Amino acid sequence: MATLMDTNPAEAPHDCPLCPRLVAYREANARVHPDWFNGPVPSFGPTNARLLIVGLAPGVAGANRTGRPFTGDFAGDLLYSTLREFGFSKGIFKAHRDDGLELVDVMISNAVRCVPPQNKPTPLEEETCRPFLVNRINALPNLKVILALGRVAHDNVLSTFGARKARFPFGHKSSHDLKEDLRLFDSYHCSRYNTNTGRLTTEMFHAVFEDIKTHLDAK
Repeated sequence: MATLMDTNPAEAPHDCPLCPRLVAYREANARVHPDWFNGPVPSFGPTNARLLIVGLAPGVAGANRTGRPFTGDFAGDLLYSTLREFGFSKGIFKAHRDDGLELVDVMISNAVRCVPPQNKPTPLEEETCRPFLVNRINALPNLKVILALGRVAHDNVLSTFGARKARFPFGHKSSHDLKEDLRLFDSYHCSRYNTNTGRLTTEMFHAVFEDIKTHLDAK
């Protein structure tokens, strides 16, 4: 039987055993909500995408429930409406996995694939899950842009490239050339907390996508 080590998967198996604390939390959620997805949430979008969006981890009642990144919570409402605004999706987003929504030229993933307690993975859990992000990036042959949603996602993307964080500081609307023909863009996370406090407005979020769209159109 193939193992995680010898298949170099871009997606974790539903019964991934690698992080004991996350497994225990996943199993506890499954006992309370057996009809939820309750597993490592796979990336969503086409493998010919030029844009990869990286979040932190699934939300407990969002992606952990629905099985699709940023689906079922407020952060997804802003993200998916923005993708539609900039031509990165087809169909209507109805906040469930089987709504028929299709992404265009973009894939959405997370640095940590399982839901963590209090939405806070440990550094060891980030490191343990990182091979899936590395393999996801390597499996996108047309990749030109990575968008990191929040500082933790930003730092995890840098770690996949062995890049020094001091050379690539996080900042909303910042961008960095990771290597030839691959640029990292940063945004504050589109969480309810950030939008409710005014740290991130819809206009600020759209401004990041305007920069990304301009960059991709120039390619």
